[in-house]
Amino acid sequence: MRIAFIADALDLQYAGIHIYTREILRALAALNTEHELIIVRAKEGELIPNTEEIIVPIKAGIPMHQRMRLFTSIPSALIKAKVDIVVEPSHFGPFNLPKVIKRVTILHDLTPFLSPDFHVWSSRIFHRLLMPGVFRRADHIITVSEHTRKDLITRFPFATSKSTSILLGRDKKFMPTEDIKVLNKYGIRAPYLLYVGTLEPRKNLSVLLEAYHAFRQMSEHQHQLVLVGKKGWKIAPLMAAIAASPYRDDIILTGYAERSELPALYSLAEVFVYPSLYEGFGLPVLEAMSCAAPVITTNVSSLPEVGGDAALYFQPEQPKELTTLLLKLCGNNTLLDEHSRLSLKQAQGFSWEKAAREMISLLSSLT
Repeated sequence: MRIAFIADALDLQYAGIHIYTREILRALAALNTEHELIIVRAKEGELIPNTEEIIVPIKAGIPMHQRMRLFTSIPSALIKAKVDIVVEPSHFGPFNLPKVIKRVTILHDLTPFLSPDFHVWSSRIFHRLLMPGVFRRADHIITVSEHTRKDLITRFPFATSKSTSILLGRDKKFMPTEDIKVLNKYGIRAPYLLYVGTLEPRKNLSVLLEAYHAFRQMSEHQHQLVLVGKKGWKIAPLMAAIAASPYRDDIILTGYAERSELPALYSLAEVFVYPSLYEGFGLPVLEAMSCAAPVITTNVSSLPEVGGDAALYFQPEQPKELTTLLLKLCGNNTLLDEHSRLSLKQAQGFSWEKAAREMISLLSSLT
């Protein structure tokens, strides 16, 4: 088969879908199967071995051309390349292809429908107008967790027979490390609590901040709270709360950290806390566990699917529950060591090679 991936995320994003697209393509290429792997992207970049690239550039000065290409020049390029299957890793397409070309959509979450307040108005409109048609026309829909698949078939029952969950994999570069230089760069001192992800309302950081305040008041420990990630939208209330915090000198905002720095940040944290309200998968939880960090996260959406028996859980609207878990875990070396071992064990069950083999098997069944 000639299998094409619409891989704009490689060039135009930096977080979850970018990581997913890059890692699944690398894993598929490493299988070295008889299939031809074609990467459609906006510009030349890092070349993945055993793949072919098709560059469909974004024209400067044409409003919305990035999106327009999905309906015009990208389908034309795919037809010209005589591909058998087209995979869209960012769930927004593929569009305008003849029926002879199979369409596969990767769905990361359904928040534009389930929690529209998590998205800007333009994103809500695009998704609500186009996604039902994308799902109907798709020959198959791959979700990144079983919970996301359940969300899909609850909202769109017709997708039941043409959807499959394939879990994300573990980046083997994420492993326990003691590179303290990263801490020095950001002015972090141990012990510290860590969060990694975009700073935005969906991540529920106001609850983390409230729980941290109570933890500091009720404990002799003087942990820093380290928030790693870019500032997203609707961040002003959180920033104001941090500025007014009596512990503001112990709250570190690193901004975006290079991916190469994350293993040290995870490994040296006493506890990784991920208070998210909803996740299609929750990649930072897996990254933290791969680095042997004890994990506390919420008991909603796909997070228990990722954290398994290794993580400790709280209800996302209950900061007191989070405070109780922090008081229980922090400073308790026996419990910390136990959850560190559990994290590593849980992380071993996730593999990009496994995900790639499952995907190739699925794609083969469509032809």
